Amino acid sequence: MPERVDCLVVGTGPVGMVAACALAQAGLSVGLAGPEALPDRDGRTVAILDSGVKLLASLGLWGRAQDVSAPLVEMRIIDDTGSLFRAPPVTFRASELGLDAFGQNIELTDLVAQLKRVLKTQNQLQQWPETVSAFRRRDDGLMEAALSSGTIIECRMLIGADGRYSKVREFAGIQSKDWHYPQTALTAIFSHERDHDDRSTEFHTRTGPCTLVPLKGHRSSLVWMMAPKDAERWAKRSPEEFARAVERQAHSILGKMTIESKIGLVPMAGLSTDHYAKDQIAVIGEAAHVFPPIGAQGLNLGLRDIDSLLKSLNKGMDQNALQRFDADRRRDVKTRTMAVDLLNRSLLADYVPVDFARGAGLMAIGSFKPLRQFVMKRGAGF
Repeated sequence: MPERVDCLVVGTGPVGMVAACALAQAGLSVGLAGPEALPDRDGRTVAILDSGVKLLASLGLWGRAQDVSAPLVEMRIIDDTGSLFRAPPVTFRASELGLDAFGQNIELTDLVAQLKRVLKTQNQLQQWPETVSAFRRRDDGLMEAALSSGTIIECRMLIGADGRYSKVREFAGIQSKDWHYPQTALTAIFSHERDHDDRSTEFHTRTGPCTLVPLKGHRSSLVWMMAPKDAERWAKRSPEEFARAVERQAHSILGKMTIESKIGLVPMAGLSTDHYAKDQIAVIGEAAHVFPPIGAQGLNLGLRDIDSLLKSLNKGMDQNALQRFDADRRRDVKTRTMAVDLLNRSLLADYVPVDFARGAGLMAIGSFKPLRQFVMKRGAGF
């Protein structure tokens, strides 16, 4: 006898877990399918913006995460490209938006552990820690997902949170376009001598951004984008050599640095889809959009997907619910995709007119408060 739920979420990363919890709390019977998430402690952190923190808190998912996260009170951009048209540093302050902090930075492993704890308490949620091997749409409109164990799950609505190579997206017939950047991101966690003052600092270099994001105490996470061969070479160096290289790149703003984690290597790529929902199937998170780690857009867009999905369903779980969701996400994601892609490519261009335009833009943002507030509001998801 098949298992039956109103909604099946496929994918057990943070976005899939949050979506399953949110839909269950909205009164639906929900299934969550996929191998258990076991992220490695490789230096990856996630900066969750204020709207995302509020969503997690409203679902009871933030809890203990507050104790191991650090606030992002300021974000500073420093042009370190060596261009003739370098703008002075630009600082964004949460207080200008009436916020205590733009959001919170937390290690990915800590966030996943918190989400797992809470999901175990959700009565409306069934979990199957198995791979989905096949999908089928029946004549009566219901869909079936076959698990690796042979279990069949029936559902009225299917949510794909299964990453950039999404099987759910393929089953729905949603077209995607992906691309690759000539960059790999090095990730790591460091302790350091000086206080970061809850400030994230992003150095714009010719190989992409090098960003230090505050963690609890005198600790920060690193995302340093560079050419793949250079990234592989640095990842093989001793922890002491790598720490000294990061100190130099950061112009010693945090003093002596000591690495505390493994060094992670993340190839940079992007992905976009032509739709976010089709025939009672929706895609969220990296099944719908992939970003390079610029401006803290990745996980935050996945959380915005969930918020939009909830609002669409609150108007009624009818055949138009996912159409409302699709229209809302296309407007939001397209503009952010273009902005992040343009900024990243402008750093790689090493072309005088592009340098001039980027430098002039940063200078205008830094000196004109209404423009700076507009940029901050868009970046923070307002």
